[in-house]
Amino acid sequence: MDCKYLHRCGSCALTISYNEQKKLKIAKIKELFGKFYSGEFEFFQSNEVGFRSRAEFGIWHEDGDISYCMRGVNSQKLPIDSCQIVDLKISNLMPRLLNAIKDDEALVGRLFGVEFISSAKSLVATLLYHKDINQIYDNLARLQSRLEIGLIARSRGVKLEFGNVNIDEILMINGRKFYYTMSDTAFIQPNRNMNEKMISWAVDGIMGGADLIELYCGHGNFTIPISFKFQKVLATEISKSSIDMALKNCKLNSVNNIKFARLSAAEIMSAMAKEREFERLRGVDLDSYKFSHILVDPPRAGCEDSVLKFMSGIDNIIYISCNPHTLRDNLNILSQTHKVVKFAIFDQFVHTNHIECGVILEKFN
Repeated sequence: MDCKYLHRCGSCALTISYNEQKKLKIAKIKELFGKFYSGEFEFFQSNEVGFRSRAEFGIWHEDGDISYCMRGVNSQKLPIDSCQIVDLKISNLMPRLLNAIKDDEALVGRLFGVEFISSAKSLVATLLYHKDINQIYDNLARLQSRLEIGLIARSRGVKLEFGNVNIDEILMINGRKFYYTMSDTAFIQPNRNMNEKMISWAVDGIMGGADLIELYCGHGNFTIPISFKFQKVLATEISKSSIDMALKNCKLNSVNNIKFARLSAAEIMSAMAKEREFERLRGVDLDSYKFSHILVDPPRAGCEDSVLKFMSGIDNIIYISCNPHTLRDNLNILSQTHKVVKFAIFDQFVHTNHIECGVILEKFN
């Protein structure tokens, strides 16, 4: 990557060549997980530029002018006029949006940040303000009409929407198109191409079986493509809006073998153990499921003890992790009942130390 802000912008912490980044990350994962797995650590590499479909920038005000800015390596704000890691849609919009804002003084004042989300069918920008945005409603409407994008404005306690602000995505998984619709607040994998690789790897890595239980399912990112390998799927997620989107996404993909339950991981564990009944599980017969597989994509803190205990009783585990250190801690427990049969490294965030992993485990005979 030939970026004029390299070594100054704090976003890209790794400034070595991509081949060296790859070697560094593989070596780190082998060191962390060598005691659990002696096979090949698959490495799924990303494009070096243009890979981020979600990005956030600050706004720098100076001498009556504005520019985008990032956190510099010295923790000070660094004004920028471009960013090579964002995808082409965002890259092309960035100067157009900034110039259009500059043409309207009312839009410039107290603007402190901009967020971008792109997908196969959508492009949405969110303007962040330290002022009452209701007073610039008409200005924002004109801006959206001029740029013909989805536009959101936010200030404390207020959100205004202009145009279509849904994120409509198409993912290609093993030669098949899957369709998703999401809100701007949904958790969206920031590297679309890597997301496709992660889902495809999970789908390809298992034979399928009777029934699947998935925890932390979000809007159905993994759930829907992998559901075709199972008779029935029970998927849980604590966010009501995510469950609503997951149900819509099932309809978009003509999937009808998934039951979604708005429960936390701890709550579904309690229900499974017959410790508590939940109104949100009405119509779901837990005893009718024969879980051959469990899929988890937990937050950075990893899986709770009750979840790990439950997982130890399932024959096959698909574990997607955004934090190798908590994954290692969880594998210390799971390795007592299961062996790792596949291990993948997904380079979701190129030019950073961040590493995402996928692990498939099988129960000992």
